[in-house]
Amino acid sequence: MAPPRVSARRRRPGVIALSLALIAAGGAGVAVLLLQVGNRTDVVTVVRDVQVGQVLTEGDLGRASVALDPAVKAVRADDLKSVVGKRAAVELKPGSLLAPSQVTKDNLVKAGEQLVPIGLEPKQIPATALVPGQKVQLVRVPALGTTDADKTSDAAPQTINGRVVKASDAAPGTGIVVVDVATSAADGPTAAAWEAAGTLRLVLAAPDGH
Repeated sequence: MAPPRVSARRRRPGVIALSLALIAAGGAGVAVLLLQVGNRTDVVTVVRDVQVGQVLTEGDLGRASVALDPAVKAVRADDLKSVVGKRAAVELKPGSLLAPSQVTKDNLVKAGEQLVPIGLEPKQIPATALVPGQKVQLVRVPALGTTDADKTSDAAPQTINGRVVKASDAAPGTGIVVVDVATSAADGPTAAAWEAAGTLRLVLAAPDGH
């Protein structure tokens, strides 16, 4: 005799309840997904390499719609034209979002200043990252094996105030970093001569610039 089918009928309400629960869960997931998709912000992106101090053009920039964390500061797509014509305050890389702090309307090398490139060996590079706008001092030190005949040993070294405009990545093999430093036009030739003679060192200035 065939087994009774009563037990099978009794399981059906449980199966139905489980199916309804899965459908409800799936609906909630869809609702969350739709909420995330709807809560997106149109922002400005960088589409090609832009060097420090370079004037931004529309060709350097693009638009993207992203789910943006409130803590992330980005230029809105509606404001794209407002950043065109400004200068990059830092080096910009393709695929990144553009932040308001990354652009400036000021020329990074101002009137009455000169740009002096300084090569730093790995042991001379500060542990603190060099960033555009950072104040530094250029210090003249005696060349190896020599002393300054007209200076006493306790005399203060010669210094020149400067400001970082750009710092390159470390060169492969040598690890040398080239730092572009803006100085006054009067001090530029002196700093260049110190650099050529190998007697120039770069020192970070205090945060208040003193």
